[in-house]
Amino acid sequence: MSDTRKTQHRAPPPARPGLARMAPAMSTPLASIFGSGFLVVVPVLASAVGSWAPLAMIVVALVAFGVGAIIRHNIVCAEPVLATGEKRLTVFFERVSDVALVGAYVISVCLYVHILSSFVLTGLGLDSEFNKSLMTSAVIGAITIIGLAGGLRPLEHLESWALYLTLAILAVLLAAFVWFDAGLLGRTGALPVADWPGRSPWQVATIVAGTLIIVQGFETTRYLGGQFDADTRIRASRWSQYFSLSVYVVFVALAMPVVPVLGGQYGDNSLIALAGAVALWLPVPLIAAAALSQFSAAVADTVAAAANIEETSRGRVTPRWGYLAVGLAAMALAWTGSTFTIIALASRAFAFYYLMQCVVAYSVCRNGRERVKFIAIGAVLAFVLVFAVPAG
Repeated sequence: MSDTRKTQHRAPPPARPGLARMAPAMSTPLASIFGSGFLVVVPVLASAVGSWAPLAMIVVALVAFGVGAIIRHNIVCAEPVLATGEKRLTVFFERVSDVALVGAYVISVCLYVHILSSFVLTGLGLDSEFNKSLMTSAVIGAITIIGLAGGLRPLEHLESWALYLTLAILAVLLAAFVWFDAGLLGRTGALPVADWPGRSPWQVATIVAGTLIIVQGFETTRYLGGQFDADTRIRASRWSQYFSLSVYVVFVALAMPVVPVLGGQYGDNSLIALAGAVALWLPVPLIAAAALSQFSAAVADTVAAAANIEETSRGRVTPRWGYLAVGLAAMALAWTGSTFTIIALASRAFAFYYLMQCVVAYSVCRNGRERVKFIAIGAVLAFVLVFAVPAG
């Protein structure tokens, strides 16, 4: 994800942005939301709730949209307050959320590269937990060295290409699943369903809570004030969520009839097996898309984290040292667990950031109904923060 932090200033209400203006504003949140989520969403939800995965995806989408509403509220109501510094408590919680976001980015960098390693190593027939951790550390190390040597800004241009490739492979996957499902329905008159994994309601709730990272990224518009006006950013955030969350729900629903080929064995690279079940040639472009999208996302989050470290330290830590700190922390995380474990950890980290944004929103709002909404969403985020566990 890209996260360009600028001091926000309230401007007069602009004309409603057209498509030409909206497209670049939507590219950053869409690149982040689709960055890794589509690669792991099906096995994560299928392992948690079996054939009920589409319903679970709808629940996650609704929670994400509620959190997105908080971010959009803060663009309108919190940014002017933060610009003047008139409310110390609001400024304090915003700074806490900035620090939380740095930690979330560090975990995201590790997650993106861990998924990259899983998909590439599967294609090479070398997939193992040790090899994934080793390759993850090597790739993050390379990104860190490039950052120390000359900076990562030139590599950020990969984000647009990664988004185009991701959307293209998503479209191909959706078409392939439709073709597979239609053929199966025509031959047998029914579609198979994934088995219920035998989990308790509490286990389901805690595992689904750990999937928040899958739809994370809509908050990036909050920090694009130097490029777009408030109205454009709000609309870009909202329409990015409309589009991406709809695609996720359809994607999960179409993939469910293919899931039984996994035999109840779910891994972070299970999408490769699902793609291979519907078309023998499909895993190759899928692996290529995964590699580019995850590398691009890792670079963007490394840049964003280093920039946030510089800002929160008030310039005492330069981006070069920020790259080093992010790289070392992400490499250490690479050896702490599986991809599913890192997904749950990232979800908890972003839940804390979003929770702080809820507090910021509450502090600048005087509408009682809105405050009740902030408390309700904050309670859900607190549940994710405390109880989220990995799938598997």
